[in-house]
Amino acid sequence: MKRIPGKNNTDSQTAGVISDTHGVLVPEALKILMGVDLIIHAGDIDTPAVLNELSRIAPVIAVRGNMDKGNWASDLCETEIIEIGQCLLYVLHDINRLDLDPSAAGMHAVIHGHTHQPSDELRKGIRLLNPGSATHPRRNSPPSLLRLYITGTDLRPELIHLD
Repeated sequence: MKRIPGKNNTDSQTAGVISDTHGVLVPEALKILMGVDLIIHAGDIDTPAVLNELSRIAPVIAVRGNMDKGNWASDLCETEIIEIGQCLLYVLHDINRLDLDPSAAGMHAVIHGHTHQPSDELRKGIRLLNPGSATHPRRNSPPSLLRLYITGTDLRPELIHLD
């Protein structure tokens, strides 16, 4: 589990969530991520240069997607649990590979990618969040990413469409 420290459990923190960049980071996405406390990449990174660029903005936690191959990707886990304040996030690339019951595990949200389409679904009291793709959207979805505003166990996602 990765813990993101705050002053106390009621601190407000902001996480940027991005996925399916496939080796490309557009300047607008980088601008939107400025000022976040953490960046979560939900896989299909394609090159370590993406993670290096993101880490100049904030600490990065990333999971391996189906397109993440090679020695550099072997350091990435397929899933991560992130604790931000009192909020637990489960991160994986493909929601169809979900290997636990997030409600029973005490998760507040599941973050995923893979479809290149943004979504915010409530299932058994757990939010399933997909930021879409900031660089390669599909099915008429605009390029997008998420900002998560977290205070205690309160999680407020903001979907941001890029121009």
